[in-house]
Amino acid sequence: MTLLVTAASGHLGRLVIDALLERGVSASDIVAGVRTLAKADDLAARGVGVVELDYSRPETLAPAFASVTRVLLISGTDADRVAGHRNVIDAARAAGVERLVYTSAPRVDEVDYALGADHKATEAAIAASGVEATILRHNWYTENYLDAVARATETGEIVAAVGEALVASASRRDYAEADAVALIGDEFRGQTLELGGDVAWDYDELARAASEVVGRPVTYTSVSVEQLTAGLQAAGLDAGTAAFVAGIDDAIARGALSRTDGTLARIIGRPTTPLVEGLRAGLAAR
Repeated sequence: MTLLVTAASGHLGRLVIDALLERGVSASDIVAGVRTLAKADDLAARGVGVVELDYSRPETLAPAFASVTRVLLISGTDADRVAGHRNVIDAARAAGVERLVYTSAPRVDEVDYALGADHKATEAAIAASGVEATILRHNWYTENYLDAVARATETGEIVAAVGEALVASASRRDYAEADAVALIGDEFRGQTLELGGDVAWDYDELARAASEVVGRPVTYTSVSVEQLTAGLQAAGLDAGTAAFVAGIDDAIARGALSRTDGTLARIIGRPTTPLVEGLRAGLAAR
């Protein structure tokens, strides 16, 4: 069985490869798909196969999928990510891939939000393709808050427009382990799973965790979506980007990230990484 990990030179992709190796998969059975080959020299040095794979360049996909059994499609970051995802799905179908595992976003069929729309469209494209798939809807990465916590070192506050909403974050490593398990095994074939941390926390708890990590008092300042949008524009973001970022807070306020039922912990066979621990490790790694 040959396993292809796309976007393998990114943070999540590298951790997935680590998790596969830790679970006994031979490096020779792993293929790392990367946009820039030079960025994967360290993976090649570990015995992992490295191929060029660019979602937006279909001509790179067929060679990358040659002799591949299962594929982890890590969601892209390009402006038109859905088109790139469709290219990968089409290539997987054409190559006769046995299974596709996709890293989606939380509650895309329940909560309407801009970031979720691309993932919902990708899930629909996978379903229409006929390729057997496992959809893993990743909740927020704790690492998403590292910039906010770092700023709080200077400002003493975390500003957001999420009200009293809950976030069931987990570390990127937690999700990477689940991705690896789903790629290797058969237990989750054909399933769509919501993955999140064991504990859903609010932003007051985030501020307390930040206080512990940075060693100074940090408070949560709640603002409206309009206030946040104006503040982001004042900080230099263009109107469209500011609205997109503020829209994520609005989605959080509406519960997009609140769900946690222990599924992630059950898949990886251990508790998920606590908020403070994840923040501390993330800042230390910077």
